[in-house]
Amino acid sequence: MHHPTPDTPDLASFAIALAEELPGHWTSEHHTHEQYLDQFARAEHVWDLDLIAHAIAQHVLGQDAVLTRDDGTRLYVIARPRSGEEFLVGAIAPEGIDPEAFRNVREPDGIAVPDDPVQAAEDIATDLLPRYDKALAQVRDNAARLSPTPAPELVVITLSGRDCRVTKPERADAVQILTDNGCVYDKDKDVFVLSGEDTAAQAQAIQNAAAQLDRLGIGVSVRLPQAKPALDTAAVAAPAPAAPSTARSR
Repeated sequence: MHHPTPDTPDLASFAIALAEELPGHWTSEHHTHEQYLDQFARAEHVWDLDLIAHAIAQHVLGQDAVLTRDDGTRLYVIARPRSGEEFLVGAIAPEGIDPEAFRNVREPDGIAVPDDPVQAAEDIATDLLPRYDKALAQVRDNAARLSPTPAPELVVITLSGRDCRVTKPERADAVQILTDNGCVYDKDKDVFVLSGEDTAAQAQAIQNAAAQLDRLGIGVSVRLPQAKPALDTAAVAAPAPAAPSTARSR
C-alpha cells in the first residue's frame, strides 16, 4: 500500500480552478479522508476500471474532490499517486438507475491531466465528457428497455346464474366488440350482461369476443362467482371451458 508523498499538489485549489474553467456551471467539493476506508466510500460509484480504479485500490489517497455540474453530472478528482504534477479525473456514474442497465456498456475511464486548470479543462471537455455522454446515453436507453410495461387491460367475465357479467373495458373499440357479440350494457351496475338463455350461443359469443379482444392486446379472464347460486349447474358450466381455450387468461 502506497502512501501520499509530501510533494502532492494542492488538490483543493486545483479543483476550484478546474470548476471555473470547465464549460457550464460547476461547483467543487473537497474532502479529506480521516481514515483510509473513507476513500472507498467516496469513490464507490466512480465509473472507471483503469487509472482511477487502480489508484483507489493501491494507494492511500488522503483526499479527493467532486465537481458537480448543474445538470447533475459529477467528476471525481484526485492527485495522481507518485506524481507531483498530474491529477486524475473520472466520471461518477449516475444514481437511481437499475444496475442491469450498465451491463455491456463500456466505462468512460478517467484520464490524467496536468496541473494546469485551463489545459485540464480542455482535455476533459474534448475527451472524458464526450465518452461519458455516450456511455450515459447507452445506459439510459438500456434502462428504458428494462422499465416495466404497463399491465394490459383485462376484461373479466363472471358467471352469474345463467348470464355472464362482463366488466366494462376502457377502450371504445373493445366496448364495440362486446356489443357486437350480444353483450348489453347495464348502466346501473356498470357492467355488460351476456344472456344465457341459449348456453351454446353464449359460449360461442364468449369465444368470439375473447379472440377479438386478444387481437387488441386485451386479456380475458372467466371466473366463477364466489358463492354458487342454486341454479341448474349444467346450464351455468357450459360456457366456462370454452372461453379460456381461445382467450389469454391474465
